[in-house]
Amino acid sequence: MAFLATAVRRAAAYRPSLLSLCPPVTRCYSSPGEKPTEKNVPYEKTLKQEGGAASGPTRALPESADAVVIGGGSLGCQTVYHLAKMGMTNVVLLERDRLTAGTTWHTAGLLWQLRPSDVEVELLAHTRQVVSCDLERETGLHTGWIQNGGLFIASSKQRLDEYRRLMSLGKVYGIESHVLSPAETKDLYPLMNVDDLYGTLYVPKDGTMDPAGTCTTLTRAASARGALVIENCPVTGIQVETDDLGWRKVKAVETPHGTISTPCVVNCAGVWARKLGGMAGVNVPLVAMHHAYVVTERIEGIQNMPNVRDHDASVYLRLQGDALSVGGYEPDPIFWNEVSDKFAFSLFDLDWDVFMQHIEGAINRIPALESTGIKSTVCGPESFTADHKPLMGEAPEVRGFFLGCGFNSAGMMLGGGCGKELAHWIIHGRPEKDMYGYDIRRFHHTLTDNNRWIRERSHESYAKNYSVVFPFDEPLASRNMRKDPLHQELLSQGCVFQERHGWERPGWFNREAPAPVLDYDYYGAYNVSKNHHYKYKDLLGKEYTFDFPPHHDVIKNECLTCRNALAVFNMSYFGKFFLLGPDAKKAADWLFSAEVYKPVGSTVYTCMLNKRGGVESDLTVSRIESGCPGSALAPSFQGDGFYLAIGGGVAQHNWCHIQNVLHDMKFQCRLLDCSEDLGMISIQGPQSRAVLQDVLDADLSNEAFPFSTHKLVRAAGHQVRAMRLSFVGEMGWELHMPAQACVPVYRAVMAAGAKHGICDAGYRAIDSLSIEKGYRHWHADLRPDDTPLEAGLAFTCKLKGSVPFLGRRALEEQKAEGLRRRIVCFTINEKVPMFGLEAIFRNGEPVGHLRRADYGFAIDKTLGYGYIRDPKGGVVSPDFIRNGHFALERMGVTYEAVAHLKSPFDPENKRVKGIY
Repeated sequence: MAFLATAVRRAAAYRPSLLSLCPPVTRCYSSPGEKPTEKNVPYEKTLKQEGGAASGPTRALPESADAVVIGGGSLGCQTVYHLAKMGMTNVVLLERDRLTAGTTWHTAGLLWQLRPSDVEVELLAHTRQVVSCDLERETGLHTGWIQNGGLFIASSKQRLDEYRRLMSLGKVYGIESHVLSPAETKDLYPLMNVDDLYGTLYVPKDGTMDPAGTCTTLTRAASARGALVIENCPVTGIQVETDDLGWRKVKAVETPHGTISTPCVVNCAGVWARKLGGMAGVNVPLVAMHHAYVVTERIEGIQNMPNVRDHDASVYLRLQGDALSVGGYEPDPIFWNEVSDKFAFSLFDLDWDVFMQHIEGAINRIPALESTGIKSTVCGPESFTADHKPLMGEAPEVRGFFLGCGFNSAGMMLGGGCGKELAHWIIHGRPEKDMYGYDIRRFHHTLTDNNRWIRERSHESYAKNYSVVFPFDEPLASRNMRKDPLHQELLSQGCVFQERHGWERPGWFNREAPAPVLDYDYYGAYNVSKNHHYKYKDLLGKEYTFDFPPHHDVIKNECLTCRNALAVFNMSYFGKFFLLGPDAKKAADWLFSAEVYKPVGSTVYTCMLNKRGGVESDLTVSRIESGCPGSALAPSFQGDGFYLAIGGGVAQHNWCHIQNVLHDMKFQCRLLDCSEDLGMISIQGPQSRAVLQDVLDADLSNEAFPFSTHKLVRAAGHQVRAMRLSFVGEMGWELHMPAQACVPVYRAVMAAGAKHGICDAGYRAIDSLSIEKGYRHWHADLRPDDTPLEAGLAFTCKLKGSVPFLGRRALEEQKAEGLRRRIVCFTINEKVPMFGLEAIFRNGEPVGHLRRADYGFAIDKTLGYGYIRDPKGGVVSPDFIRNGHFALERMGVTYEAVAHLKSPFDPENKRVKGIY
């Protein structure tokens, strides 16, 4: 066993020196053949030791710049390249040491084209285009791109099903891929052990990038367009100023060699991004982990073989000439530069005690490794985030401070796409694509400075790096961070919670026994006692399937009870804002696409758009009465007032969007966040009026309380704001109330509803009911790169009037030109589950993919919504849809589909009006 023997022998040889290199100062091996160096010590140590004074900066610092990018790794180089390419020539990149000297130097440089996200597939495609084509054409230099293909290993049916999902999505984007049998895999890769394989996914045009070659070429191309790249120049401070309206803005970047005045800083500092953010008072929620791999000696027959990802063994094998780089992701990673003794380890512990599991997995997959030696060992820091997604966009704390960090070992492969989007964000105020999943504003501000949340969630992110991505996955780390007043009440009723934006919201109800979420046990790592008899984890594990989940019938019961009687939904996690003041009407006119300035007591469903006409949010806006006594339901104010209810998962994003608009337009009004102070339950179904008539002191008839209106009423001795609205297509009301009123009002509703068959229901039921009715879900089938016209929400836009609003011009232009894509509802007759990302074919050609799919229990069909295009680039008219023959592909199998121009459930909208 030469491979293992060499590992142990090298460990013993280096042990005396390695054991002395515990964090915070860690020496690591860099490229093959190099001796240990100190080039990757923590940022603060570098500043103290080097100060940039040893060799000095490689260029003279300018006095000012339009933007300063900090960090010369993949993201920094890609960002400065794309900024220059988009016309921003007065841009500076500062690198404290040498290009790629941070995290990028030790990256494996792999690029896989398929990911379980349409946006990521597009980002990866751009990276590939830049590295394999654009840079060489622009500079005449080769970046080191090698197209040797990629092979994903499946040791189970579930894993192969995941790959088949990727394959179907890839067809929409023209990405060639093939599902191979074990025998076909052996033919492709003769050195591979296929005895334990279920199958593989082969993508011929995957490949690898050379970090140094790519970054050098990027900076040369950027420099040719006027950008200034300065190495050996650490940043020691970031100046921030406060404007007349109290907003903090970037002013300048400080270095030991001078200060650069700039309105824009881009934090691409990788594992040191958190330190850099602290200089400006910006929270950067990431954690750095040790990541290691070994480079083998020569292996006969390995030449030209594809790169391999064996997810089930948590191992990757990168072709490196006539050798392999072997790495992986272990459940007990070592935190980089930690103070806590509990998690402080030496490099020796990491390289061999922890790394041995990857070696064993590699030998199982490539038996020839058993007799192959190790040429070199590579170890360095990688930054991980709470949800395994990067941190991008403008920080909510400081205008002009942008993030491009936290890439979870995917910085090279996502760098091109993300660098382009970040550059567009900086220049135009928003990215071109839907980058909400990467936007720092997806996290609530109470979480981004919570060390426990950052540490636990980032650990789980690392440990589950190669886990199957299931539709109903939920984190186990750092739960119960935000709980609404009904949490304990619903937990006792068997509520199985989901986590969104830190909130615990009802997912579905298990009637057998309570299933509380317990403190995080790090999956038993670090000698932390593992949670035993963990009901919640067991229930969650049973949901991990690409088939109908085992609790499918429970969701069905919740849905049909809502359709036939009534159900109660706890929606207290919603964002709840007040827009108040002298200019509140002006602000509302500009912010909201619909006409919301209606009589007091009106409630309007509307969108908020960006200047390109894309939907930043959908929400309800209620005009409220002025001169109220200052209660939580209606604060005292002068002028006009509006109450906003927004999905809780996007509350922080929307808060920042509204505040930025108010500031930029100089509207004299204020935005109050009462999300923590108010709760909300929604009662929906044919019996909702009968039940609530016994609870509320108000006439609930159609004449007295019509749809899309609200009133202040009393329930169970408390004042509540009742709104007649529906998000599931039934007659119903929302009750917004102070936190202390939630439990007594909920209990009163449940007591009154007992004789009518009332039940609790969760968001799994909401997902099914709303898609069945054709209602949009923001960031599911409604995103910032979708316009209301494309999304079938033209009725939310006041285009018939003359009132200007943000995004109006873009919508008018789109309406005049005709829609080049349009959302369509599809149903299939076969009872198979779909979850989104399934390919849509029209007359045999791919025209799009499902954004969102679920099972509709009232119509007893699987249905989904997706945006389709004409492959010829023409207008997508209703006739284009009517005259097409459609099919949906799920995991490589196609199903005949029916396209609907209206919702197949209650297309005349009678039920929400109380007409049954």
